[in-house]
Amino acid sequence: MYQFILIIHVLAAMSIIALVLVQQGKGATMGAAFGSGASQTVFGSRGSGSFLLRVTIGLAVVFFTTSIALNYIASREVKQAKEVILPVPVGNSNAVLPISPSSIPAPMGQPVEKK
Repeated sequence: MYQFILIIHVLAAMSIIALVLVQQGKGATMGAAFGSGASQTVFGSRGSGSFLLRVTIGLAVVFFTTSIALNYIASREVKQAKEVILPVPVGNSNAVLPISPSSIPAPMGQPVEKK
């Protein structure tokens, strides 16, 4: 479920980036005043502003919804991970490993005896 929502989230983010780059700014109509009046003929006389704006708003809603869903799922998984119970060791848990005197390091400042 997490991966499916994450894929939708990434696709929505990439689509929003593409749509924002395709849209023209507020000052783009100035070019039409100086002779390039046919710049908006593909989407009709009103231009592509309303269509692209509605698609961008819809994708923004999808993006924020998936962001909240991913945050909720991730926080729930972290809470479940904190409740992990460690297994009890098998066998004699009170066993002490023998330590030979040669494996104990000498205290600092004292010479090491060689045998």
